Amino acid sequence: MATKRDYYEVLGVNKNATDDELKKAYRKLAKKYHPDANPDNKQEAEAKFKEVNEAYENLSDPQKRRMYDQFGTVDPQGFGGAGGPFGGQGGYYSYSSSDFGDFGDLGDIFSSFFGGGFGGRSGNRRQTGPRKGADLNLAMDITFEQAFLGVEKEVIITRDDTCEVCHGSGSKPGTSKMKCTTCNGTGQVTAVQNTILGQMQTRRTCTTCHGTGEIIKEPCENCRGKGTVRKQPKIKVKIPAGIDDNQTVVLRGEGEPGENGGPKGDLYITVRIKKHSIYTRKGNNVLCEVPVTITQATLGAELEIPMVDGSKETYKIPEGTQTGTKFTIRNKGFKSVNSSSIGDFVFTVTVQTPKRLSKEQRELLTQLAKTMNEQPPVKKRGLFG
Repeated sequence: MATKRDYYEVLGVNKNATDDELKKAYRKLAKKYHPDANPDNKQEAEAKFKEVNEAYENLSDPQKRRMYDQFGTVDPQGFGGAGGPFGGQGGYYSYSSSDFGDFGDLGDIFSSFFGGGFGGRSGNRRQTGPRKGADLNLAMDITFEQAFLGVEKEVIITRDDTCEVCHGSGSKPGTSKMKCTTCNGTGQVTAVQNTILGQMQTRRTCTTCHGTGEIIKEPCENCRGKGTVRKQPKIKVKIPAGIDDNQTVVLRGEGEPGENGGPKGDLYITVRIKKHSIYTRKGNNVLCEVPVTITQATLGAELEIPMVDGSKETYKIPEGTQTGTKFTIRNKGFKSVNSSSIGDFVFTVTVQTPKRLSKEQRELLTQLAKTMNEQPPVKKRGLFG
């Protein structure tokens, strides 16, 4: 059986990482390995994506993290079994954890060996409090113009939604859940094993109620007792003007439903901007090239420059403009998502040389060449110096 990688190593953080550092590392890796972002290698990306999710799920839970830091596992069944670290003989005998009061967690096991005796208070309690639902990730492609102006789009996502019939209880309307008789409502059962050192006890999650302490006598017919149903709702997403490539829009409460009355998770949408045939972006500035004729560059001209939003700006270039000269139209670039600043529109002039001339045009250019001694003016020593 393959050994799992260290959870801290998977997330790329040290063992003293804070909750914020864990969350930041998780979001970065989840975005990197999301199958939708790796269409050419979905199978490997999906495996890494699951590994990252498993690591974060366990390290973000304080109780599981303490267990992992101390014993290298979050599974209490990994201790005291026939193939466990104690290598004991004999089988398991299952009892309700209520039969032993508060005794039974791993701390009690070690205290029984080292003088603590029985009856110590257990630190391992099933989690019955509300838990936030899982977050969802989605990639969205938009055009250059949509990023410039902003756009509202509709996406279809797949998620679990609270059952409208039982309102998430999982029980048939008019009925209610019952206390689990296997664990007596505690959510855990105690396993007793005979070893050469005597009897050892460990607690594990009740397999009947899966740790909830309750069972459904009459399941809801709509959700079959799960409390949720799989749906594909349409969600409207407002993309703000000025958003940049690979930036993320967060829709709060559009993720998976929470547990035990907890809030829903969030929906993270990573925006990918398609390349434009004319415009490029640098920061909040819009860049493009504008072709002009030899006469326009030589004599100067008023140009109509097309803007990203479809409008046109009149700009006068001076006589003697050279290829590669840059001109700036202020405040015609991208808006900043996080402030009121606006970028500029910067265009670079490229002088086009005509490939076909009429007889009259050729004669005129020939006369011009004679007046210029058929050589370009020289400002410094060079090829014609």
